[in-house]
Amino acid sequence: MSWWKLLGVLLLTYVIIAGFTVPLKPGIALVSPQSTASNSTLKLSIEGYNTHFESGKQSLEAWLRLDSIHGVQASTITVKNENLIEATFAVGSIENEFADATLYVNNNIDKTAFLPSAIRITKNGDESNFSKQLIPFDRLSSKPGFLFPYREILNETIRNTFFHVALWMAMFALLIVGLYNGFQYLRTKDIIYDSRASSFNMIAIVYGLLGLATGSIWARYTWGTWWTTDIKLNMAAISMLIYVAYAILRASVDDIDKRARLSALYSLFAFAAMIPLLFVFPRMANVISLHPGNGGNPALGGEDMDNTLRMVFYPAVIGLFLFGRWIATIRTRIETLFYKKSQLE
Repeated sequence: MSWWKLLGVLLLTYVIIAGFTVPLKPGIALVSPQSTASNSTLKLSIEGYNTHFESGKQSLEAWLRLDSIHGVQASTITVKNENLIEATFAVGSIENEFADATLYVNNNIDKTAFLPSAIRITKNGDESNFSKQLIPFDRLSSKPGFLFPYREILNETIRNTFFHVALWMAMFALLIVGLYNGFQYLRTKDIIYDSRASSFNMIAIVYGLLGLATGSIWARYTWGTWWTTDIKLNMAAISMLIYVAYAILRASVDDIDKRARLSALYSLFAFAAMIPLLFVFPRMANVISLHPGNGGNPALGGEDMDNTLRMVFYPAVIGLFLFGRWIATIRTRIETLFYKKSQLE
């Protein structure tokens, strides 16, 4: 077995084991209520995820951040169980008509769990003055260890990053290899390049379809629907339909040389069309997108992927590419044997 085949198997094994077994960091799953008026007393129900509120109640504290450095600390905290507490805050005055406060919950076991924009504070007519406190950021820290980040809405589905996103990135790499071999066929007329181009493109198409399927499942659990009218999703579907037409084209032409020439030319068109469909048109639409990567919704940044996720995500991309290359080489050998057989007949 070649070294790169072994590497691909080892990487995918590592991704599957780590991707499904590494736990998420403690987080805040839900708060209620989600809004309050300024200069009022707020009794907040806080539901945690992978938290230890009961075990760490002696060091438990909660804060609502009102601006970059100031906030209000919970005056009382009642622990219901490991994942549920009730905290009371004396919410102070605000300068603007409303403010979105970030919630921090900290103890010695979980360290700091937080929920951005957890509470919307609306300004009322009472201008009584509540004192603000400096938030002790030196006491707030993420739980150490090899743990995946907790992201609201995503929860455990964040593990799909290693499959849905990695499949698409590996697909691009395979398509580039297929494109190169198609160009080489047009230059040399050597049929082996057509076999390689076909094999890499076909495996890439399978990856793309799997990417659409895993993305649809992800959407069902995070957005509540299997598919939306989001431009990013629709452009991805159109791109895959263009490449499915590549497979139909190859199946509809019997002449080997003609099929190879048409396939190479079509793959150039398909790849050139996919770039604006996926990376240009969604940004030109200038709309807020549910899908990360466009429309004010960044992808693969610090808010979406931390270093722990990257330690599994990048091996997933490399492993899927190497596995796809392995299958493509097997398919190339099969196509070459059929070609040689047809030449002997």
